[in-house]
This record gives sequence, structure tokens and C-alpha cells, in this order.
Amino acid sequence: MSDEIRKIGIIAGGGSLPKMLIEHLKKNQIPFDVLAICSNADKACFDDSFDYKWIRIGEAGTGFKYFKQSGVQDIVMIGTIHRPTLADLVPDLRTAAFFAKIGFKALGDDGILRALTREIEKEGFKVVGIHEVLPDILLKEGVLTKCKPDKQALADIKRGVEVALTLGKLDVGQAVVVQQGLVLGVEGIEGTDELIKRCGSYKRKGDGGVLVKLRKMQQDMRLDLPTIGMRTVENAHQAGLKGLAVHAGNALMVNEIEAVKLANSYKMFIIGINPSEYI
Repeated sequence: MSDEIRKIGIIAGGGSLPKMLIEHLKKNQIPFDVLAICSNADKACFDDSFDYKWIRIGEAGTGFKYFKQSGVQDIVMIGTIHRPTLADLVPDLRTAAFFAKIGFKALGDDGILRALTREIEKEGFKVVGIHEVLPDILLKEGVLTKCKPDKQALADIKRGVEVALTLGKLDVGQAVVVQQGLVLGVEGIEGTDELIKRCGSYKRKGDGGVLVKLRKMQQDMRLDLPTIGMRTVENAHQAGLKGLAVHAGNALMVNEIEAVKLANSYKMFIIGINPSEYI
């Protein structure tokens, strides 16, 4: 295989991003192989047109061996991973050694992902971000919709940025919902979709709130970038929010054309922001 075209290994979680990446690689004739995470990856994303293998979260050793045998050089980790069951976590020897090594030093999501990345690269692979393969997937700066944030929404975005940056420093979450200056909720282990649904119950009368979602300052651009798409827009609409403010150039936008179209139909805004302008 030439140096110009490197074989990509996809570690696929849930959501539509793995499918988008697979379709891009197929279209551009870039060789790839897939490890699909059981109980997370969408079975509809996989067919007989390419090679893939299902593994549990605890089967790192099996995954490394599979990728090495198939000639994978670069690895992309993409898609959502739900909190695993005890059965999912039963480790093979390689995974047990990994957990023993990190101990309790990596308590947050970022710490675990960084440790996992180091282990993957020790095996001879290179970890790359999806944006390095699909550069157009990064959310652009500025207002993407017909509707623009009004004065109250801009004030809520500023408040949301302050809170989200603090959350990020603590490696807690990426998102916060603010309405009329009040923090309705911050993201924890439940994820952004559940945060939005929860905040719909707390929303006050009057102007709708804003979801602010930022990349953590210490977060590796290759790992778990903030992501929004049509489902985010739909959930925000159902919760009565006015719009989404997301980290420009540091977040992923899934199915941008359709997501913007949906937001326009709901008279909501989507804006890509530079957090430093709101501090």
C-alpha cells in the first residue's frame, strides 16, 4: 500500500457519524475496516460491501489484533458510547492491563479517552480525528439560519459560555442550557439530548432558552468533539428553546443542510461562536 493512501480503522459507536464516514471513504475509494461496538453501533450502518467486526467495549485486545491483521494504520473513534453494562465491561487480558494501568487517575471522560489514545498509539496505530478525514463536518462560525439571536439570546449565550468553560475545566460536560440568565441545566453523564429534554420541564414562561455547547479547553480535537444535528434541533424545539450556540471550528455538524432547514422551519437559530468573544 502506498504512503499516500493509508488504511483507516473505524471504532464505531452509535449515531449517524459512523455511517457518514463510511460513505465518504467508500465514495473516495479509501480503504477501511470497522470495529462496531456492541449495544452502541447502529446495525443498519453495516452491510456486506465492507469488512467489519462486532466487539464489546472490554475486548480491546481482540480489536487491536483484528486491525493489525487487516492492515489498518490510522484509527478514527467516532459515535456515541452509552454507559456500559457489567457484561460489556468483562475485559480481555489487554483491556484488563489497560484498566490496571490507569487506575483512578482518569476519572473524567477526557482522561479515559486520552489514556485509551495513548494505548492505541503504543500498538503502532495513529489516532486521527474525523475532521481530518471529513474537514467540512466542522461547524462554521456565524449564524447558519435565517433566524438570528436577539438581545436576550445573546445575553444567554454569554452566560452559557461562562458556565460551559467552567464545566470543561472540571471535565464534567460540554453543554449548558440558559434562559433569561438562569442556568436550567448542565450536561452530565446523560448527554446533550437528555439535558435538553430535562430542561424543557424547567423552562420559565417568556423568551425561550439557548443551548450552548463547547469543546473543553483541554480536549483533544481527535476525540469526542461536541456534536449537533437534526435530533438536537428537534429536541431543542420540543423543549421550547430559541436556538443553539456551538463552538465554531471545534464541533461537528451532522447533516448540516437538513439540520439548518429544520431549524428554519421552527424559527430557531444555529450560530457558530468563538467563546473568547463572549468572555
